[in-house]
Amino acid sequence: MAILSLAWKSFLNRRFTALLTVISIALSVALLVGVERLRTEARASFANTLSGTDLVVGARSGPVQLLLYAVFRIGDATNNISWQSYQDIAAHPKVDWTVPISLGDSHHGFRVLGTSPAYFEHFRYGRDRRLAIEEGQPFADLYDAVLGAEVAEKLGYKIGDSIVVAHGTGDVSFAKHDDKPFRVAGILARTGTPVDRTVHVGLEAIEAIHIDWQSGAPIPGLSISADQTRSMDLTPKAITAVLVGLNSKVAIFQVQRFINEYPEEPLLAILPGVALSQLWNLIGVAENALLIVSAFVVVVGLFGMQTALLTSLNERRREMAILRSVGARPGHVFALIIGEAGFLTLLGVLSGMALLSVLLIAGQPIIESRFGIFVPLGGPTTYEWILLGAVVAAGFLVGSIPGYRAYRLSLADGLSVRI
Repeated sequence: MAILSLAWKSFLNRRFTALLTVISIALSVALLVGVERLRTEARASFANTLSGTDLVVGARSGPVQLLLYAVFRIGDATNNISWQSYQDIAAHPKVDWTVPISLGDSHHGFRVLGTSPAYFEHFRYGRDRRLAIEEGQPFADLYDAVLGAEVAEKLGYKIGDSIVVAHGTGDVSFAKHDDKPFRVAGILARTGTPVDRTVHVGLEAIEAIHIDWQSGAPIPGLSISADQTRSMDLTPKAITAVLVGLNSKVAIFQVQRFINEYPEEPLLAILPGVALSQLWNLIGVAENALLIVSAFVVVVGLFGMQTALLTSLNERRREMAILRSVGARPGHVFALIIGEAGFLTLLGVLSGMALLSVLLIAGQPIIESRFGIFVPLGGPTTYEWILLGAVVAAGFLVGSIPGYRAYRLSLADGLSVRI
């Protein structure tokens, strides 16, 4: 007990150096576990970019390509789906609901998506979260538009503003549907998904603005005004993709087979979760890089602790000798240094987890609203326990080097006066 008391007093005497060591380890641990949680939740958020949809249907191509243009609004479809084919899919007895999607136009670089009111009812993201209208309402008039949060923010639009849709998906387009402007009827709450970067209009509106166009250009000598289109048949001839919800999860493969073998035209039905996992495997390499960087930060923090222990050990040689003179054995001195390193590491780990909890409490709403990633509070996961255990074990291992040096110091060496 006397040795432990002396060791505690020695520790308090070096409290400033110890505090710096603990802070260094705490910051390293907070970064390591924080990056791990962000990595895990980013993957979960990516996998849940589209939630609650059983199948995504488009023209036959590849699963990742279909996912890119139908969900992420990246790239273009190889072909469209005829309206008759869409109706056949919607009429399947196992299909509960469908959301048709029409792409091909843009507004200042943001994709324009034509759809039906069912989009706002059935589209889910994250952990089965519904779209929320922050201002205004879903489109009710033919020429109403509902903007994603990023579109409204970057372009400064408000409810009632007029916007013009351009033909094609380029950032700059000289083919504009300026004779049929849209009115901003609603602005969606931020989701952290491609919805934020999308202009939503009615499916009939897409048909209306192209009613006097052919092959990507206006038909010469034909001009149909916006008011004239209201009395016309605006049933789409084709759409780009379909989101499908089924009555039962058991029927997924049955309906998928029905669509993939559809005789009228070549179609492809994919499970969005599977395709999202395939896509993440292609683009998720950065997550491992982040984890490696944070692990190196921990290593640097532990080496900083080792440097501090080795530096202080030279100043504590007389202290070690006094401990030996009052009965401490070399093994006691070794255990003392090891224990000090382990205690500093454990204190740093606990402080780091507390710091991470405080940062999550403060930053959770910002991360969720800006990036759509929900980072939950709570205790460490099994994998995080393994990481923390590895950090503590590494702390003991790092402390073994100065501990071994202290073990090798002799009583005579400690009490000798160096000139």
